[in-house]
Amino acid sequence: MTPLYLVDASLYVFRAWHSMPDEFRDTDGWPTNAVHGFARFLAELVERERPRHIAIAFDEALDSCFRNRLYPAYKANRAPAPDELRRQFAHCKALCRVLGLPVLADHDYEADDLIGSALHAGRARGLTGVIVSADKDLSQLLQGDDSQWDFARGQRWTAAGVKARHGVEAHQMADYLALCGDAVDNIPGVPGIGCKTAASLLHHFGTLDALLARSDEIQFLRFRGAGQVGAKLRQHADAARLYRQLTTIACDAPLGEVAHGFARREGDADALRALCDTLRFGPLTRRRLHAVAGLDYAPAVDA
Repeated sequence: MTPLYLVDASLYVFRAWHSMPDEFRDTDGWPTNAVHGFARFLAELVERERPRHIAIAFDEALDSCFRNRLYPAYKANRAPAPDELRRQFAHCKALCRVLGLPVLADHDYEADDLIGSALHAGRARGLTGVIVSADKDLSQLLQGDDSQWDFARGQRWTAAGVKARHGVEAHQMADYLALCGDAVDNIPGVPGIGCKTAASLLHHFGTLDALLARSDEIQFLRFRGAGQVGAKLRQHADAARLYRQLTTIACDAPLGEVAHGFARREGDADALRALCDTLRFGPLTRRRLHAVAGLDYAPAVDA
């Protein structure tokens, strides 16, 4: 089946922001280290995979996501992105577009939701998803031949491989995170339930709903503290259901410019040249990006 590459852009922009030396500047003097690192990642991905269908998902719902309305503490543990990074996110998004790589972005939905919605739409078109991200939350989307790819570590897995990584099936990941919590997103989970206990409970009961409906049976399971876990679940049942709303990836988000398909587009030579000028990219980077876009590269000639 034809693969649809769905890239979690924020992960790779942040990784470049933290790993690339702060020695690059655009024409206005703002740092561009994250853009440099992200551009290298994009180039390597396209050179290696030659994707025919692809979409790059960006997080624009940093504090306006529907999850913030459900639970104001959602991701409240994260410091706001500095202006220097926000500016680079805009450059990274522009870079994708001039390279002919479709972009996903929305003010109400996070990148995970956009990836889930794109994957759902892609399946209807006969495409198989390749989710390019190390984020464990995204594993809940995997079905059949879909795969997730931790690009930096060179690791790939399908739905069948999720249990070896997390102790639960792919379709149980949202329930699992609702139970044991997710510190990265400031979701506390049910008190007294850690990762191993959550996995054991879902192995026995299958779903969070079944677990809550049959919580009186937990005391008969063989693990330490089983008698107290049932009481904790009954006490925090509403919170657990709320947390599952937060951990479940939406698959009905608006897809914007890629609603009609995920095929790579022609690169925009003039816009790419102008962006490279703004970012003060060197000739090697310019040549590589032109090749990624399928464009001829002609170095500027000084008058």
